[in-house]
Amino acid sequence: MPIALYLPFLANLALSGVLIDQIAIVVDQSIIKDSDIDRDVRVTEFLNHEPLNLGAAERKKAGNQLIDQIFIRQEIRDGDYPWATVKQANDELESLIKKRYPSIAAFQRALKSYGLEESDLREQFRWQLTVLQFIDARFAPAVVLPEGESSDKSKVDAEVNRLFFAWLDQHRKDAKIVFHEEGLA
Repeated sequence: MPIALYLPFLANLALSGVLIDQIAIVVDQSIIKDSDIDRDVRVTEFLNHEPLNLGAAERKKAGNQLIDQIFIRQEIRDGDYPWATVKQANDELESLIKKRYPSIAAFQRALKSYGLEESDLREQFRWQLTVLQFIDARFAPAVVLPEGESSDKSKVDAEVNRLFFAWLDQHRKDAKIVFHEEGLA
C-alpha cells in the first residue's frame, strides 16, 4: 500500500499528541523498539537494585541483550520448548518482595520510582525462568565430559554456558542487524 494512504492517519496521530515509538534495532525481520530498551533497562536495574540510569551505555547494553532474546524466542518457538508458568513467575515475584521490602507499599513506591508496573516484573521473571529451562533442555544434553568428570556440576554448567554463548554468537554472525543509533542514545 502506498505511503500516501497512511499520511492522513499519521498526521492525525501527530496532531492528537500520540507518541509513535521509534525503532531502535532491526534483527532480520524482528524489531526492537525504543520502549523495549527503556523497559529492559528499568527492569534490569530494579532487579539488580541499582540506581536508574537510562544513559547511552546502559541502553546499548540492553539493546544487545534484547537482540539475543530475539534468537532465543525464535528457538523456543521453533523448537516448541515450554514456557515457565505464571505461577512460577508469581512465586519469584513474591520471594523478591518478601526479601527486599518491608511492606507492599514500599514495593509499590520502589516500582513507581523506576517507572514500572508489577506486570513488568512478572513478565521478566517468567521470561528468565523460561530461558533457564530452555538452556537446560537445549544445551545440557550436548555436554560430554571426560570420564570421571560427569559428576562435577560446575564443569557441566561451564560447558552448557560455553555451548549456549557459542550458539548466540553464531546467530549474531548469521543475522542482519541494523542499529538506529538515535534510538540508543
